[in-house]
Amino acid sequence: MDIHTATYLISSPKVENCPKPDMPEYAFIGRSNVGKSSLINMLTGQNKLAKTSNTPGKTQLINHFLINKSFYIVDLPGYGFAKVSQNTRATWEKMISNYLQQRPNLVTVFVLIDSRHEPQKIDIEFLRKLGEWGVPFNVIFTKADKSTQRDAARNAKLFIEAMKREWEFIPRSFITSAVKYLGRKDILAFIGELNVDFVKKLANPDSEELEQSA
Repeated sequence: MDIHTATYLISSPKVENCPKPDMPEYAFIGRSNVGKSSLINMLTGQNKLAKTSNTPGKTQLINHFLINKSFYIVDLPGYGFAKVSQNTRATWEKMISNYLQQRPNLVTVFVLIDSRHEPQKIDIEFLRKLGEWGVPFNVIFTKADKSTQRDAARNAKLFIEAMKREWEFIPRSFITSAVKYLGRKDILAFIGELNVDFVKKLANPDSEELEQSA
């Protein structure tokens, strides 16, 4: 899949303020400063579409970007450490959890993991929450250019192994570099496949119910 147009649409403080849920939507989330905005810019081919910063906690709202006038990419606030008050952090957590559980057109969540580090408890715990909520997700390992290819692959493998201790089904995973455009083609191809599935389900809303009852 190619990206022809990518435009910023809206920043919402609540899920109720988000755009009409009539197109497939893909959310990106991870620990603060994991490289979310850089990855979104890399995927869309626009260096300044999502605002990047070295300061954790830059993203504070639900940010929608309209892609090819046919689907949304959503930049969510990071979880974990950020230099904000407890009240602000609690507000973010409520906003994120409400969005993830209530957004009907959310196809999948891409959870970003820093490939420079071995498995972190905070990331595993967040995936566990998604599982409890029944929210589909996939994993993107970021910043592969910041370490050796061998180390990035090793840490990704360790993370997947850690997931296998709790999960029967392991979702798709991608190793990326926003600098080298590594992983871009594979992620966009995957989103393209999911877009096709979304359209099919929209055209035949009863088919999924029939499959579940069979």
